[in-house]
Amino acid sequence: MTGIYLKRIYEPYSEEDGERVLIDRIWPRGVSKAEARLSFWERDIAPDTELRKWFNHNPERFQKFKEKYLYELQNDETKSVN
Repeated sequence: MTGIYLKRIYEPYSEEDGERVLIDRIWPRGVSKAEARLSFWERDIAPDTELRKWFNHNPERFQKFKEKYLYELQNDETKSVN
């Protein structure tokens, strides 16, 4: 398997997953760190709390969320991706 694949943290780990990276400010409820088997937890590049709450998993807001999040990534010096 090559490339980047998205998978919810609540889906079980698979040997085929490769590197597992969580990008979220808060740890997901009901998932132990051992169970998650993460390579990295990148909470600093996750959407800020205000944007995350505004989006609220509403599919109709996804396009606007994406635009706002990309803007945030490009303009917030604390969100550097190396």
